[in-house]
Amino acid sequence: MSSSVLSTRTERLTGTVVLWVFAAAVLVPFVSITLAALQPADAPAAGLSWPTTLTFDNFRQAWTTAGFGSLLRSSAFIALVVVPIGSFLATMAGYAFGTMRFAGSKLLFSFLLVGLTLPPEAAVIPLYYDLKQFGLTNTYWALILPLTGLYMPFGAFWMRAHFLSVPKELAEAARVDGASEWTVFWRIMIPTARPAISTLAMLFFVWSWNQFLLALILIQEPSRRTAPAGLGFFIGQNTLDTQLLCAATLIVIAPVVALYLIGQRHLIRGMTQGAVKG
Repeated sequence: MSSSVLSTRTERLTGTVVLWVFAAAVLVPFVSITLAALQPADAPAAGLSWPTTLTFDNFRQAWTTAGFGSLLRSSAFIALVVVPIGSFLATMAGYAFGTMRFAGSKLLFSFLLVGLTLPPEAAVIPLYYDLKQFGLTNTYWALILPLTGLYMPFGAFWMRAHFLSVPKELAEAARVDGASEWTVFWRIMIPTARPAISTLAMLFFVWSWNQFLLALILIQEPSRRTAPAGLGFFIGQNTLDTQLLCAATLIVIAPVVALYLIGQRHLIRGMTQGAVKG
C-alpha cells in the first residue's frame, strides 16, 4: 500500500472523527434538554436518562406562564422585517462594491468592514439615547433599525464575494444589448445570487431571532419583548424548576431548528457556492 493512499485514508478517518465529535457536542446537550423537558415536574433531572413517564405539561405550563405566544409573535415580526430589508440592501451594496468602480469605493468598503469588528455591546448605550430621543424605545423599530445596520457590513461583504465570482461577461453582454444597470442587476445578477441571498436571509433570521442584549435594553415593555428576552426573565423567575426551563428553552429555539432543517440544503449550497475573491 502506497504512502499516499495511507495518508488519504488517515485524513478521511481523522475528518470523520472530528465531525462526529462536533456533532456529539451539539446533539448531546440538545437531547439532554429534550429528555429533561419531557419528565414530570417532581422527577429529578438526570441528564440523558429516559423519563419514566413522558409528559408535555412542562411545555403547556411554560407557554402559559411566560406568555410565549406574544413573545414569539414579536420575535417573528422583527425577524421577518429585518430579513427582507437587510437582504435587499446588502445585495445592492454587494453588487455595487463587487461590480462597480467609483471614486472612494475601496475606502468606503474598508470603512464598512470596520463594522464587522464592532461588538453590539459597544453600541447599546448610544443607541438607547438616540432612539429615546426619537421616541422609538419600547417599539419594534428600536430593534429593526439597529439590527439592519449591524448586519449590513457582513451582508455587503458576503454578497460582494458572490458578485466577484460571477463572470463579468454576463453583465457586459447585457449592457451591450442595451440593458440598464438596474436591468443587469435584477434580471441577470439576482437569479445567479439566489443561493447566496437565501443563505444570507437564513443567517439574518437566526441572528435576529437570537438577539438578546439589544432586545433586553431597548424594549422593556413586557408585551413587546422578544422570545429570548422573555426567556431571560422567565429563567430569573424559575431558577429551580429545571424541567420547566428546559421546556421553555425548546420553545424558543424550535423555530430556528425548524428553519435549519427545512433550508439546510440552501444554506450549505450558498456557503459552498464559490471562493471568496478580492
